[in-house]
Amino acid sequence: MSATVTPEVLWAQRSSADDADKNIIYLTITAPDIPKESLKVGLTPEKLTFNAESKSKKYAVELEFYAEIDVEHSKQHHSGRGIEFVLRKKEAKTEYWPRLLKEPRKLQFIKTDFDRWVDEDEQEEAEDLAPPGGGGMGDMGGFDFSQMMGGAGGMGGMDMSKLMGGAGGMDLGEEDEDMPELEAVSKPAETAGEKEVTETVGEEEATGTEAQEAK
Repeated sequence: MSATVTPEVLWAQRSSADDADKNIIYLTITAPDIPKESLKVGLTPEKLTFNAESKSKKYAVELEFYAEIDVEHSKQHHSGRGIEFVLRKKEAKTEYWPRLLKEPRKLQFIKTDFDRWVDEDEQEEAEDLAPPGGGGMGDMGGFDFSQMMGGAGGMGGMDMSKLMGGAGGMDLGEEDEDMPELEAVSKPAETAGEKEVTETVGEEEATGTEAQEAK
């Protein structure tokens, strides 16, 4: 067994002063192929500890949060890529946390989860990734990350009608019903000069045809 390594940690967040389900931290600890029996997670309002072993690596990390979280209403899910969390912030407020950790220092293993991140002023337009239902850390009932992330392929069964809900009720399926029919393009009238030239050419062609028949 090799030395203990620090896993990559991805995070994103949402904030809300009046909706607890949207006042959360998305946290992913990347540790592929760790068996569930080797997984040890400790969660308190102030910090998270993670320890696990795969066949080739031993992982460990401790994260002391910027502010407290609500342990009872936070959730976790173990997958083949590692472990994913939805952590509810304890203080309900519209402002984002300025950082994930208490200490204002940059750590190379902590990175922004750009697949889930939205800017603070764009939260209302963002698709809600939080899974429905309640339950604490030990209660995994109804917490299906495959639904939340649309499976490994991405967005899966996302309802595009919801995404278009902010477009003023626009219905793309009926867009062409009110379009006016195209009018036939009329041929412009010939001027007197053009008419005279046309008649002259016609007479010459007729004269030529009669001459050929006479031969």
